Amino acid sequence: MSDDQSWGVTRRAAVHAALADPARLQVVDTLALGDASPSELAHLLTMPSNLVAHHLGVLEQAGLVSRHRSEGDGRRTYVRLVPGALDGLVPGGTRAAHRVLFVCTANSARSHLAAALWRQASDVPAASAGTHPADRLAAGAVAAAARHHLPMRRLRPRALADVHRDGDLVVTVCDRAHEELPVPADVHWSVPDPVRTGTSDAFDAALAELTDRVEHLAPLVVPA
Repeated sequence: MSDDQSWGVTRRAAVHAALADPARLQVVDTLALGDASPSELAHLLTMPSNLVAHHLGVLEQAGLVSRHRSEGDGRRTYVRLVPGALDGLVPGGTRAAHRVLFVCTANSARSHLAAALWRQASDVPAASAGTHPADRLAAGAVAAAARHHLPMRRLRPRALADVHRDGDLVVTVCDRAHEELPVPADVHWSVPDPVRTGTSDAFDAALAELTDRVEHLAPLVVPA
């Protein structure tokens, strides 16, 4: 057996061992569509925080989840499934929605990019909104969409209260927006804010991450 084959067997064994516990499978299933903080996982799974921490440690050591600090509340971290780490192992399932509503703070970059990507990937309608909308779209977002030939509607940023309606699948793409919503979003994607850096690389990175996430979620959402 070659070194590469040996590493592959070892890797698969580590993944199967990490998933051998029912509680860890619950954690993985909860993270299948989006990110969550350890405290959110504890609440959703009615699991003690110390047990959540233990299971996350095992999953992280196996390379199945990653963590990073919130851009909103610096005391909070978000856990995400490592892209591709569980391909074919996580139950698909579907969610019915009249529309997918992407939400960030300013509704000037990430939420507009996500909605534009969604319109290319799904027949379910998409919209975007902000908890504290800016005056205009971020120039960096418009430029990134143009660089990647992504049709993006030049809509003025809008407030969440003016856009949200019953039947929406709400996807927050911003930690700050997620942490201040009065009712938890259906799905959260902890995507770094490219406006803070303002570089082309930052906007391209945000667009690439949103592309991956939209491609994963779109097949799982069906018209209501």
